[in-house]
Amino acid sequence: MNDIETMSANSDVQRLDFNTPALQRKRRIRALKDKLARWYVSIGGLAVLGAITLIFFYLAQVVAPMFQGAELEAREVQQPAWLADAGEPLLLAVEEQNKVAMRLGSDGAVRFFSVPTGDLLRTVELPLPAGSQIVSVGQDTPGNRRMVLGLSNGQVLVAEHNYKVSYPEGKKTITPQLDYPFGEEPLSLDPQGRPIENAAISLNGSTLMVAGATNGELHALKIAATENLMTGETSLEEERVALPQLSDPIKALLVDPRHMWLFAVSGRANVDVFDLRRNQLNGRYKLLGGKGEITTVASLLGGISLMVGDSTGGIGQWFMVRSDDGQSELKNVRNFQLDGQPITQIIPEQRRKGFLALDSDGTLGIFHSTAHRTLLTEQVAEGAAVAAMSPRATRLLVESGDQLQRFVIDNPHPEISWSALWGKVWYESYPEPDYVWQSTSATGDFEPKLSLSPLAFGTLKAAFYAMLLAAPLAICAALYTAYFMAPALRRKVKPVIELMEALPTVILGFFAGLFLAPYLENHLPGIFSLLLLMPVGILLAGWFWSRLPENIRLSVPDGWEALLLIPVILAVGWGSLAISGYLENWFFGGDMRLWLSNDMGIPFDQRNALVIGIAMGFAVIPTIYSIAEDAVFSVPRSLTLGSLALGATPWQTLTRVVLLTASPGIFSALMIGMGRAVGETMIVLMATGNTPIMEANIFEGMRTLAANVAVEMPESEVGSTHYRVLFLAAMVLLMFTFVMNTLAELIRQRLRRKYASL
Repeated sequence: MNDIETMSANSDVQRLDFNTPALQRKRRIRALKDKLARWYVSIGGLAVLGAITLIFFYLAQVVAPMFQGAELEAREVQQPAWLADAGEPLLLAVEEQNKVAMRLGSDGAVRFFSVPTGDLLRTVELPLPAGSQIVSVGQDTPGNRRMVLGLSNGQVLVAEHNYKVSYPEGKKTITPQLDYPFGEEPLSLDPQGRPIENAAISLNGSTLMVAGATNGELHALKIAATENLMTGETSLEEERVALPQLSDPIKALLVDPRHMWLFAVSGRANVDVFDLRRNQLNGRYKLLGGKGEITTVASLLGGISLMVGDSTGGIGQWFMVRSDDGQSELKNVRNFQLDGQPITQIIPEQRRKGFLALDSDGTLGIFHSTAHRTLLTEQVAEGAAVAAMSPRATRLLVESGDQLQRFVIDNPHPEISWSALWGKVWYESYPEPDYVWQSTSATGDFEPKLSLSPLAFGTLKAAFYAMLLAAPLAICAALYTAYFMAPALRRKVKPVIELMEALPTVILGFFAGLFLAPYLENHLPGIFSLLLLMPVGILLAGWFWSRLPENIRLSVPDGWEALLLIPVILAVGWGSLAISGYLENWFFGGDMRLWLSNDMGIPFDQRNALVIGIAMGFAVIPTIYSIAEDAVFSVPRSLTLGSLALGATPWQTLTRVVLLTASPGIFSALMIGMGRAVGETMIVLMATGNTPIMEANIFEGMRTLAANVAVEMPESEVGSTHYRVLFLAAMVLLMFTFVMNTLAELIRQRLRRKYASL
């Protein structure tokens, strides 16, 4: 008993004390570090989410104004005294600075007045022949101030209202004036002296085309201005254009700015199109479907499209389209609807493809043709009125009765609509609707083509071909490295592959664009034979290795067999490229590119999706490989040993145990690689040719959303429609990445729950 009591006492003395001050202090420090680390990680994660949210809302704030409609703000009503004696208005116009307006009255006088105050500035009497009156007025295409006046004696007068800006004593002064570029003497259009009921004018270079209609007969006069280089004098040469005559009364005339077509609107709903180059009738087209009649016709900016207003409030857009047989015909492209009352005036914008329409009740509509968008419908007058819009489309002047009403127009982004961004659009001079991205042009008559569809398609196309190459190679390499390769060899191979990710993509793009693209073009048969022969060569090498004597196979340490494939790969690669020229001569007539283009009808561009697939696939492989390899390697060793112990082969263990357990990580690797491919910029920028086309052909290029933003953002005007569309492209990329990552995380969690029991 004494011995037992002694041992118990000794054990109490030797018992460890875990509540010493030092240990308690250490535990408090550790708890503090854990709490700080937890807060640090939480704050960092929330900061990342907050930053992404702020980026999203910033992009949305830049993009949102594009989808807002137009606004009209009324200013004070003016009742100038001179307006009561000025006759009926035939034409109303506003100059660039919104300071001076021009009014042509039926009394044969042109009056210039102040837009802000309505005060009369200047009155110019037109040099009309004695006893003649103005019967009709025609205007040149939008964007110029040229007009033609049809007179009651069969003559026409060409005039142009201009505004000279000067700065006397440092004060800006606008001086209006009326010029006669082809002389003050009227031109004789109808030899019989009948009234010119309708008149049209178009200046193409130094050649003027004037057309008029008298009692159903058409007259056209071509006037060429020639300048004497010695004296500086200008001489005019007149040439009459013989045109077929019509039986129906003519309501309106329009001349194509290229002097190709003359449009004569006659009857209730017909238009006759004359070919001015052949002096023959192209065809008669019915513009309305039997309801109502044509009330007014105008041309859009550029003079290609006809805007036809009818008595039911409808407005149709028509232009000439070349058919498959090479003939041109007038096509109805799109239609708009105002308010059910007859359209009395169509006012085209002078810098965009938009237009205003006014009906007999004084209702105004603001539209955009390309976007097929109605931006505003508002009452601006009581009854019939005449309106004019400023060249910048920011001011509207309406004359109704003896009153002048000014309006401020806020319509910054009419070109954007859902259909214009994502649907097929029938652009002017195109044979059919299409997806087109062409944001700028050298001419002011340009119709913006801002479809994001070819850019989104190009993004997915580039990512698809890159993943087609990268995914199988990266996943198979990860499986072999993590499961079959010897640990010593794995410690050398894995860092080398991961080091590839540090290679700048601009270097890869430079290499792909300047070397890889022309090399692939010159060795197409060798490249495709390489893709076919490499798997066959590896399988044959494996089969041959399995047939060697066991003592030879066992001489190679387990997990080092992959090194034996290096000479096989080099030999197959060299052999495939060496026979490229022979294959090209034997099967493709000496030039595979011409054979593809001419015999197979497959377009070929040097910088194409094949180049992108190889270059961008090389850039994506390290990302997919690293994550997938870690996922496979982290599978518990007990699972693989248990499977092998139950009699499964290493391959069965890999496919039925390891692969399923690591599937969440492998799927994450694929999604992250996909995101990397979608957001890649420099490689696609330098190696694709940047052609925004929607073609799945591997031998054609593309333009991606990221590359488009990088190329065009420096050239876009801040706040412009182009600028905001580029931000929309960035927003689409962000949303695509967010949706893909969200779906990937949901699928990954589902896979983890499904195979957690393994």
